[in-house]
Amino acid sequence: MMSKKSINRSVVKFVAGVTLASALASCSGSSTPTTPTTGATATTPAATQTTAMKDPAPAASSLSGNITIDGSSTVAPVSKAVAEDFAKSNPGVKVPVGTSGTGGGFKKFCAGDIDISNASRPIKKAEAEDCKKNGVEFVELPIAIDGLTVVVNKENTWAKCLTTKELNTIWSPDSEGKVTNWNQVRPDFPNEPLALFGAGADSGTFDYFTEAINKKSKVIRKDYQPSEDDNITIKGVQGSKGAMGFFGVAYFEENAKTLTALEVDGGKGCVAPTAENINSGKYTPLSRPLFIYVSKKSLARPEVKAFVDYYYKDLKVVKEVGYVPLPADAMPKILERVSSAKVGTTFMDAEAGVPIAELLAKDLK
Repeated sequence: MMSKKSINRSVVKFVAGVTLASALASCSGSSTPTTPTTGATATTPAATQTTAMKDPAPAASSLSGNITIDGSSTVAPVSKAVAEDFAKSNPGVKVPVGTSGTGGGFKKFCAGDIDISNASRPIKKAEAEDCKKNGVEFVELPIAIDGLTVVVNKENTWAKCLTTKELNTIWSPDSEGKVTNWNQVRPDFPNEPLALFGAGADSGTFDYFTEAINKKSKVIRKDYQPSEDDNITIKGVQGSKGAMGFFGVAYFEENAKTLTALEVDGGKGCVAPTAENINSGKYTPLSRPLFIYVSKKSLARPEVKAFVDYYYKDLKVVKEVGYVPLPADAMPKILERVSSAKVGTTFMDAEAGVPIAELLAKDLK
């Protein structure tokens, strides 16, 4: 449904505040040295003597099979990028990635129809109960941090920063049919019609945005254009001067030339959705972790285990698709969950803003 071929993985627009590759190596016990980034000067004598040499292509593994993934369109770019890299050394393993939305992914996952569910929010109690009823045990794994980004048309020269109260004025169900022009949001804004686009009801982005801005999940005005495909939201905002939309920061980074990202004032001043602000928690209340949920039964298959490991072997993929890597102090607990196939959730019903490492340390339920 959603194609992310347009993401240019050769251009990294985010610079994370921490270096995670070395932290991962120390957590996993790997002795493989980190490959220098493009343009870096090698420090070993051997490297300086063999600058013309290229690393050999990875040997193809004997793994084979089909790994099924569906769910969040926000998380899909990460899973697709990991699948692309994984295929280079595991050509016998096919990894199709669907984008039916977080809710749609959990329906398939808890029915036992797919191996991995991409999710832009934690699993809900009712979904976890469906999994339990169908005998599906799951391993909950954060893979990145996202900042939900509120965007407007490039011709919008008046809105630079909005408070969460003003965002609520725009998106509240009480505003349906009533708040239809920009000057109703703020008197000094022009009398320009509002055109609203955003995530659909099966999207984790929809759940998170409505809870953060309207204080209750799935509560929103109905006179906007919803879609589980973020690219449709992008086109909608690009097509109208008074338009506004919301989606994950990676989609904004890919379309920064044609859209404007608003700063958000959550009570402590205007904050832009940059990597540093998202990772530090300053970009509140719209920062959130992104997840994959893996069936324990599927994780016992060697090809699935190898694929899941790949999410944490090459952390630069997260930055390349526009998200923020996980903090280093979260990695040991995540890798422990993978290696031990620890089932259950610690993120369900968690308050926004709680550090990821703190949530990972809680007892699984």
